[in-house]
Amino acid sequence: MNEGTAKAIRAIRNAALTGAAIGLLAGIAPASAADKVIVGLITKTNTNAFFAKMKDGAAAKAKELGVDLHTFAGKYDGDNESQVAAVENLINLGAKGILITPSDTRAIVPVIARARAAGILVIALDTPLDPVDAADATFATDNLKAGVLIGEWAQKSLGDKAKDAHVAFIDALPDQPSVDRARDQGFMKGFGIELANPNQYGHETDKRIVGHQWGKGSEEGGRAGMETLLQKDPAVDVVYTINEPTAAGAYAALKAAGKGTGVLVTSVDGGCPGVKNVSEGVIGATSMQYPLLMASLGVQAAADFAKTGVKPKPTPGLSFFDTGVSLVTDKPVSGIDSITSAEALKKCWG
Repeated sequence: MNEGTAKAIRAIRNAALTGAAIGLLAGIAPASAADKVIVGLITKTNTNAFFAKMKDGAAAKAKELGVDLHTFAGKYDGDNESQVAAVENLINLGAKGILITPSDTRAIVPVIARARAAGILVIALDTPLDPVDAADATFATDNLKAGVLIGEWAQKSLGDKAKDAHVAFIDALPDQPSVDRARDQGFMKGFGIELANPNQYGHETDKRIVGHQWGKGSEEGGRAGMETLLQKDPAVDVVYTINEPTAAGAYAALKAAGKGTGVLVTSVDGGCPGVKNVSEGVIGATSMQYPLLMASLGVQAAADFAKTGVKPKPTPGLSFFDTGVSLVTDKPVSGIDSITSAEALKKCWG
């Protein structure tokens, strides 16, 4: 064999080995990509600060764990069609987990069932599905407890005067979604008002109740609702509101009526504007929830499920995993743990 022939054989051999190596690597790449855990986050909208913070929490945890996070949102609050399309998209992508804040807790259930049948872990965030067990798990604020905290705070703040209070309720919607009902009834329980029906508020016979109005979670709705209730009873001295924008509207109506001081306004959420309103005396106390933690724990649970097949369990005694709630007030009362508005501003969202 001459020198030229030997070089040619060596070149062919090297080319073959190189090609085999490239082929091997090419075979490995898709397998590695397939092993990447895909998790989807579907929120009601992209515009609400609560859901924006939820997205931040999910993104940070996904980066930490090396999870491939895909995010979706409805075009508006109540947009079930976009959420259905997002679930179908994630099924086709081969997602291991879906985290969703459902816009329509019943209408979304059929496509959720298809996702679970495909082996995808589905966790409802903040808002339970209807029925609750249509999802594998729910990570949420204990909204009943959130209501109890502000109800107890109001009752203890008034002391003996609580027995003669004039309590106005500005709720969310007349059809009383679960979060709305839980917060309202939690407040009643904390304040010492006996419930008439655990499945619905509004039938209580306690004479301290001025009435219920529905502010739709908005500042405008809160103001209109408060104006109506003041017409019914100008002696209102305690106000329960479904959330902090509603509370801001209610306070504006109280101030316009010359009642800017002397009325206890309570609420739920923990958004930064609401916490600032606590510091300024607009809101006496609010219950803070933690959307960032809610989503972060959801991503962790989905990643764990992808590795172990183990599904998250609810908090003992509850039908969901409790992601925590804190009472925020600058006027603490004995016997109720709370944090100040200054402390809450370090944890708030929006």
